[in-house]
Amino acid sequence: MFNCILVAIDGSKMSEKVLNTAAQLAKQYEAKLTLINVGKELVIPPNVVITDLQKILAEVSKAGHELLREAQEKLKVQGIESSSLFVQGSSISRKIVEVACEQQHDLIVIGSRGLGNIKEVMLGGVSHKVTQLSKCPVLIVK
Repeated sequence: MFNCILVAIDGSKMSEKVLNTAAQLAKQYEAKLTLINVGKELVIPPNVVITDLQKILAEVSKAGHELLREAQEKLKVQGIESSSLFVQGSSISRKIVEVACEQQHDLIVIGSRGLGNIKEVMLGGVSHKVTQLSKCPVLIVK
């Protein structure tokens, strides 16, 4: 039923549940897993000067890659191979859906809550937006 699953992780406690659920699905359906972490692009007001923007972006990228590497190691221990992808964008939900569409994933697995702020949680957050935008099924892990 599912051959290619996109797994969105962000380092939150929920990400562990998401990873475990995706691992079960990968075993059940003999599916390929792609782990994705989206680094939110920084929005800098016009009057603010940041001297080390490249350094900040490099740190975000480094943290995202490390998160993905650790998740891949956890899967590998279970005998599950996976690929990973770190991307940056101003809309995390749009980036997830864009990658799912471009790489022809047939399922997105995402947590019900992540590292977003309180406002995002109350409005439904990234997972809600992914369900609205995605053309493929979305499994929200609670």
